[in-house]
Amino acid sequence: MLRGRSLSVTSLSGLPVWEAERLPVEDLLLFEVSWEVTNKVGGIYTVIQTKAKTTADEWGENYFLIGPYFEHNMKTQVEQCEPINDAVRRAMDAMNKHGCQVYFGRWLIEGSPYVVLFDISSSAWNLDRWKGDFWEACGVGIPHHDREANDMLIFGSLTAWFLKEVTDHADGKHVIAQFHEWQAGTGLVLSRARKLPIATIFTTHATLLGRYLCAANIDFYNQLDKFDIDKEAGERQIYHRYCMERASVHCTHVFTTVSEITAIEAEHMLKRKPDVVTPNGLNVKKFSAVHEFQNLHAMYKARIQDFVRGHFYGHLDFDLEKTLFLFIAGRYEFSNKGADIFLESLSRLNFLLRMHKSNVTVVVFFIMPAKTNNFNVETLKGQAVRKQLWDTVHSMKEKFGKKLYDGLLRGEIPDMNSILDRDDITIMKRAIFSTQRQSLPPVTTHNMIDDSTDPILSTIRRIGLFNNRADRVKVILHPEFLSSTSPLLPMDYEEFVRGCHLGVFPSYYEPWGYTPAECTVMGIPSVTTNLSGFGCFMQEHVADPTAYGIYIVDRRFRSPDDSCNQLTQFLYGFCKQSRRQRIIQRNRTERLSDLLDWRYLGRYYQHARHLTLSRAFPDKFHLEPISPPTTDGFRYPRPSSVPPSPSGSQTSSPQSSDVEDEGDEDERYDEEEEAERDRLNIKSPFSLNHVPKGKKKLHGEYKS
Repeated sequence: MLRGRSLSVTSLSGLPVWEAERLPVEDLLLFEVSWEVTNKVGGIYTVIQTKAKTTADEWGENYFLIGPYFEHNMKTQVEQCEPINDAVRRAMDAMNKHGCQVYFGRWLIEGSPYVVLFDISSSAWNLDRWKGDFWEACGVGIPHHDREANDMLIFGSLTAWFLKEVTDHADGKHVIAQFHEWQAGTGLVLSRARKLPIATIFTTHATLLGRYLCAANIDFYNQLDKFDIDKEAGERQIYHRYCMERASVHCTHVFTTVSEITAIEAEHMLKRKPDVVTPNGLNVKKFSAVHEFQNLHAMYKARIQDFVRGHFYGHLDFDLEKTLFLFIAGRYEFSNKGADIFLESLSRLNFLLRMHKSNVTVVVFFIMPAKTNNFNVETLKGQAVRKQLWDTVHSMKEKFGKKLYDGLLRGEIPDMNSILDRDDITIMKRAIFSTQRQSLPPVTTHNMIDDSTDPILSTIRRIGLFNNRADRVKVILHPEFLSSTSPLLPMDYEEFVRGCHLGVFPSYYEPWGYTPAECTVMGIPSVTTNLSGFGCFMQEHVADPTAYGIYIVDRRFRSPDDSCNQLTQFLYGFCKQSRRQRIIQRNRTERLSDLLDWRYLGRYYQHARHLTLSRAFPDKFHLEPISPPTTDGFRYPRPSSVPPSPSGSQTSSPQSSDVEDEGDEDERYDEEEEAERDRLNIKSPFSLNHVPKGKKKLHGEYKS
């Protein structure tokens, strides 16, 4: 009989996790299976990569990740080595003897976890036989033309084979296997069909059919109980994939998902209620200097300003010190990611700013990769003009400085006419003429392959945001991921986010939402929705999210037009903030980062592992039954200083960003006192099985 040892887990900032039985990790092996191990496809890569250090610290040499082998990824991300664990080594040897190619090493990320990678192509000759095995296991057939599904079957078959070999040589150690998404689910189904002695967890980060339905502009969340699931999946030719996903859900010991909103979706789409909700986290790194992130914001904002100077050359009639940088980033899913409602809100925001004759300018970046030919010539020219002008000014500055220096040494105050000769004036005039431009600044930085039907460009044409001089809202579509090696905007994504003022992610379908979470950790305010896992999570944890720079748009219980108006008011209110108010808000936003640390959120995964062991091996593990960690009573309060939104304390027309508010507001705000109050609140004890009195709030319900 194995028994866990009691342990009180404490997370970052002294945050109590919950009293539970500690897993005897020395007697266990933990495997996490995903198609995105060392292989970046989407957000699951970020989940696994950021969680690896926390899990490796807890499990040590008994933690392994399983994924596909790709030569380029292996060369750049993995350091090959020999497995220390005897069961893993013998499993690899057995598979390699039968013609498979299995690779082992350390993934070169924080935590350096072990990875086991399978070469799919070397085992493709087994595909027909494995299709038969899968049919016998669950009655699901996979068509030959769906290459992705075929690859997933090969990957899953290799995973199940590997886990069988491991359990055969585990020497009494028990195995936990966690499978992420339907791509890894075939390995789970086959393992359970073969009655392997393993405890299984299946995690869905988004339902397959849910993503398809939301992309079709259907009122998804209000019709969840009305869909004919089989019919919808069949019409979209993904019925076999849906069956693979659903089979995985019903075969696993413990079913988890990443947010409450996705749990509701999964219950209707996959016909099983998740056992545990496991929110996604990040590795939060605190700076030794409290306000270092504010300094980084100023530094990277200056680099974005340089890009804007070049992009808008000839039309730079707005003050960059009174300009706000907003952005949206992610996969190019026009409706799911909320780009449609964002553009409509920008049109309304432009009208409000012009009507109030505001001197605030808003520059909005769309960082969404699409098919392009290359950089836009006009955009490259703008950056070349800016650099040329800078070089000209720099050379003239040195010349002027030398003349001024010589004059002062002689005890004279130089005459400007003697410092500026005719040639210098000619050079300056030519520089001015070089910045003239007849066309408007481009709305996209690249040549789009299909710009006539591109959803973002088509909407821009409809609403008329062409970067005219009179427009207070300027739009730039950057259809490519950011890179520090780009000749256009040489910044990494993290640097770019730190330099912006606000991230806007009004998604309709967002099971979690890493983009607003990353903004929060960097101290950048963001807009999210009550249909995103992140938005629901913040509503549960923070009494007044807006006060902490988390603006939550209601897209579930309001009409699209009302949601658009609400987003417009959020943006307009943000434009009305003074520079000081934005600084205060960034301080508050950054303090929420503790909530998103894996050292805090990892407790939900611990609970799932407890649960799966007690279900898979009830006669061997007598772990005390524990309730899922709850957060009732754990909520940041509304700060007593500085109103949560500018609308309650400011004039109707936006103020310039460099105006410092004076008077009572400054006296009321005490950064140290407020930060200490938040630290005390985050240490509030968590209650278990506590149900608040009164009416239970609907999942994702918006708090006005």
